[in-house]
Amino acid sequence: MQEVIDWARQVFDIEIEQVKRLRDSLDENFVKAVEIIYNCQGKVILTGVGKSGHIASKIASTLSSTGTPAHFLHPAEALHGDLGVIDSKDVVLAISNSGQSQEVLSLIPYVKLMGVPLISITNNPESELARRSDVHIHLMVEREACPLNLAPTSSTTAALVLGDAIAMVLLRLRGFTERDFALRHPAGSLGRKLRQVREIYHTGEEVPVVQEDTPMPQVIIEMTSKGFGATAVVDKEGKLVGIITDGDLRRFINRGGDLNKSLAKDVMTRNPKVIKEDRLVAEALRLMEDHKITVLLVPDEEGRIKGIIHMHDILRSGLI
Repeated sequence: MQEVIDWARQVFDIEIEQVKRLRDSLDENFVKAVEIIYNCQGKVILTGVGKSGHIASKIASTLSSTGTPAHFLHPAEALHGDLGVIDSKDVVLAISNSGQSQEVLSLIPYVKLMGVPLISITNNPESELARRSDVHIHLMVEREACPLNLAPTSSTTAALVLGDAIAMVLLRLRGFTERDFALRHPAGSLGRKLRQVREIYHTGEEVPVVQEDTPMPQVIIEMTSKGFGATAVVDKEGKLVGIITDGDLRRFINRGGDLNKSLAKDVMTRNPKVIKEDRLVAEALRLMEDHKITVLLVPDEEGRIKGIIHMHDILRSGLI
C-alpha cells in the first residue's frame, strides 16, 4: 500500500517541479503571445494532435468561457475542408510537445498564406514548428512523470497550465466579470450560482408595501396577505425608508409598544439591507447570512421599491 502511495506522490512531485520550471522561464515570448491574442479581432484557433490535441481543446474551451472566442481545429480534419473555419482576423495557437507533428506542420503553409499569426507551444525550441512560428513558448519540461520517461504527463500538464495562464491573464486584461461569466454558463450548478436577483425576485402586486404613516393594523394585514413576514415602508414619494419584519413586531411589543395606536414609522427599521436586481443571487444569500435576515428589498436607481427576495426563493432556485 505504501509503495503505491509513494509512486503516486512521485508523479505529483515531478509534475510540480516541471510546472515550476515553466513558471520561472516565462519571458517576453509569453507577453507577445498574450498581446497578439488580446488584440485579435477574430477568434483563437487551437490545434494539436494526440494528447496535445486534447489539451488544445480544453484550452479553447477555457478561453471561450472567459471572454476570448476560441475554437479547436483538428489538424487532420483541417486538411479535409475544415480549414475554412480560419479567418484572416484569427490567430492560430498550435501545441506539439516535439514540435515535429506532421499533421500540425502540414497546416503551416495555409496559415502563412492567409497571413494569420502563428503561436506555438512546444518542448523543442529548435523544432520546425517553433522556428516557423511568429511566437514560440518553450515548455521547459526536462522529465515526464512516466517512469519510462515516455508517456506525455509532465509535458501535457505544463501545456495545460500554460493555457490557463494565458486565459487568466486575458481575463484580467479584458476586465471580465462574474456577470460576463454567468452569461456563458447558464446551465447546471455553476449557472445557478451565477443567476441574478432579477431572475427569481418578486415584483408588482406581490411586493408588500405600506406608507410610513399607515396604521399598524393595516401593516399587519399587508404583511400577512403577502406572506413574506415583512413589508417595505415608503414615504409619500414612494421611496424606500424602512422595513418592518416579524422580528420588528416582537421587539416593538416587548418594548411596551401598542400596535393598535402606532404607525408604520414607529415600528420600522430604517436603512434596511437592500440589493440591486442585477446582483448575483449568491450575493443576496451572503447578505442574508451575514446579517441573519431572511428577506432583502430590491430598490430601483431612484430608491423606489421594485421587488423583494426571500430566502425561500433562493432555496427554490437550487443555489443551496
